Amino acid sequence: MAAERVLVPLSDTVTVRQTVAYAVQSGLETADSLECHLVIALPYDVDLPEGKRMSDGAEELLERAENWVEEDADGADVTIETAVLGTDEYLFGPRDYAEIFRAYADDHGIDRLVLDPEYSPGVTASMLQPLERELDRVGMSYDEAPVERAARHGRLVLSHTGFDRLFATFWISFGFYLVLGDPFYWFDLLTGAAVAGIVSVSLAHVTFSMPLDRVQSPLRAVRFVFYIPYLLWEIVKANIAVSAVILRPSMPIEPTLTRVNARVRSGLPLLALANSITLTPGTLTVRANDQQLLVHTLIPSAREDLFDGGLEKAIRFVFYGRESAAIPSPNERDDAEIVGGDEL
Repeated sequence: MAAERVLVPLSDTVTVRQTVAYAVQSGLETADSLECHLVIALPYDVDLPEGKRMSDGAEELLERAENWVEEDADGADVTIETAVLGTDEYLFGPRDYAEIFRAYADDHGIDRLVLDPEYSPGVTASMLQPLERELDRVGMSYDEAPVERAARHGRLVLSHTGFDRLFATFWISFGFYLVLGDPFYWFDLLTGAAVAGIVSVSLAHVTFSMPLDRVQSPLRAVRFVFYIPYLLWEIVKANIAVSAVILRPSMPIEPTLTRVNARVRSGLPLLALANSITLTPGTLTVRANDQQLLVHTLIPSAREDLFDGGLEKAIRFVFYGRESAAIPSPNERDDAEIVGGDEL
C-alpha cells in the first residue's frame, strides 16, 4: 500500500500537540507508511524585525513537531518533511493561506490536510476570519483534528500582550476624545476616561493586528509624529496641483481607477496608508483588500505620485523603521496598474 501523504499546518496553540498526534495515528490506521508534511506559513515579511522573530519561532516549532511525530510513530514507517511557507510572498487573509496550502498540496501530492481547530497563521498571530471557508473555496479537503480543549468562556486573564493592547487602546481613545473636546475641562476628562475605558475593553483585542512591542511601539509613535508633517506637505502639494487643473478653462482631468499592491501588511499599516491616500486631494481609496489597494485618481500627477510610492515608503518607515522604507516604488517593482478610465 502506498504511503499516505498528510499536510499539517502548525501554529503554537494549546492543541497543536494533539493535532500532530492525530495526524500520525490516523494516517497509520489507513496506510502502512506515512509521509507527514509539517509546514508553517508566515504572515510577516521576513525582512522586517517581526518577520525575523517569527521565522526563528517557526524553526523552533518545526523541530518540536518533528520530535512529536517520531514519538507518536513509535518505530512505524514515517517520513517527515518540513517547510516554512510565505517567505517569498505576502500572506495576509485566510484566502492567501488556503491558496498556499493548496499549491503546496498539489506540488507534493498531498492526500489530506489535518487542521488544528485552534490554528492561527505563523506562530502566534491571530486570524479573525475562518480558514475553513477558504479551504472549501479552493477545493482543499481537510480533516479537523478531534482535540480536547478548554472552554472559551473561562475567566478572562490578561497576558502581557493583552494588557499592552488594552493600555494602548485606552490612551489612543482618550487622546482622540480630548482632541475633539476640551482637555482642560473636568467633565471632558471624566467622560473621556469613561469612553476610552469602554472602547479599550470592547475593541482592544481587534484594534491591533500586530503584536505590541514595548520598545518598538513607542518608536512607531515617535516616527508617526515625524510622518504627520510629511503627510501635511503632500496634502498641500496635491491641493495646489488639483487647484491648478480645476482653474484652467480646459480642465485637463484624467480620471482613472488604479490598482496598487502595497508592500505593507493588512491591518493598521494598510489602514494608515489607505487613509493617507484618501486625505491627499486627487486620490481616493475605493477598496483595500489584504495588501491590494484600488484607488481612483483624478489627474495624471496624482497617479504618478501614487505609483512612485512616497506615502507607502513613509508608512513603512512609521511601522517598520528606516531600513524598511528603502524599497523600490510600486512602478519599479511592477505592482501598479491602471484598471479603468480614460487611459485604457
